[in-house]
Amino acid sequence: QVQLVESGGGLVQPGGSLRLSCAASGSIFSINVMGWYRQGPGNQREWVADINSGGNTNYADSVKGRFTIFRDNAKNTVYLQMNSLKPEDTAVYYCCLSSRGMDYWGKGTLVTVSS
Repeated sequence: QVQLVESGGGLVQPGGSLRLSCAASGSIFSINVMGWYRQGPGNQREWVADINSGGNTNYADSVKGRFTIFRDNAKNTVYLQMNSLKPEDTAVYYCCLSSRGMDYWGKGTLVTVSS
């Protein structure tokens, strides 16, 4: 059993910044991939970024150069630093941990980018 809890969402102006956090707890295998997905209004859920246990990262083209994913393995926490935010980034952001053929999801945190 793995539990994920996101935090850090909120309202931000276009061009602003926000940092999301996701804390994992439970029976966590040390070799895993943690990542972020989002679902905006009227859109399908889309992959945003991920990072494996060794620190290797991948980003969707839509956020490349603006967002940074990083993790603290000792705290079992993954972060998403979001800069230069656009209205199109408005979505519920979900944290995911993948390990040993299983996917675990948080309940999401809402990010609204609006003036």
